[in-house]
Amino acid sequence: MDPRKQKILRAIVEKFIETASPIGSKLIYEEYDLNVSSATIRNEMAVLEQEGFIVQPHTSAGRVPTSQAYRLFVDQLKFNLKLLNQVKEDMEGLRRQHYLEKAKERVHEMVAILAHTTNNVSFATVPDNKRLFYMGISNVLKQPEFRADPSQATQVIEVLENKFSDLISGLKVGDEPSFYIGDENVIPEIQSCSILVQRYNYKGFQGVMGILGATRMNYAYNMTALKSAIDLLND
Repeated sequence: MDPRKQKILRAIVEKFIETASPIGSKLIYEEYDLNVSSATIRNEMAVLEQEGFIVQPHTSAGRVPTSQAYRLFVDQLKFNLKLLNQVKEDMEGLRRQHYLEKAKERVHEMVAILAHTTNNVSFATVPDNKRLFYMGISNVLKQPEFRADPSQATQVIEVLENKFSDLISGLKVGDEPSFYIGDENVIPEIQSCSILVQRYNYKGFQGVMGILGATRMNYAYNMTALKSAIDLLND
């Protein structure tokens, strides 16, 4: 096959791969710099059709490649460094997205377990995101001090829904548990509570995980539970 027909056929194959629509000579003329007229492209396409490289679907004036065209296209493929870099970039993006979704699942799972284990509110920031979520609010409502003073429980819930994310983002959080007890909490509505926080790291995604409960919480148990939950993230 002469070089001109090869270029035209290659253009047809590439464009059909991109669009999945039959390709006409006008499109090839407009989008590919082949230095020939639209009529010449049309004539060459007629020859390519006679030779079995392209066919015309019944419902379109354009042409689509045959298996014979794909074979020729594949046999002429050469290693493309630019394409390799693009593929690596695409795969790295998909891998990071996969790990991010897995991190979200794991963190959500551990927060649920932590709330159930400690009978307190547990919370965490979403990996790769500043948004904070919490679980176990019913645990607070069951505590005697909050059952005795429902308004206090209501204040805690309002803080969780409206101010808690800002509070947590302002705390100093490290790789070991940190306690903020009673009036050490800067928001008056939750000075009946203590907060325990620690940084987590899952496959490069960092965030904060913690526990909120009454000031009489079992500090030793909760500290150990939080450390264990963060350790289990990577198991």
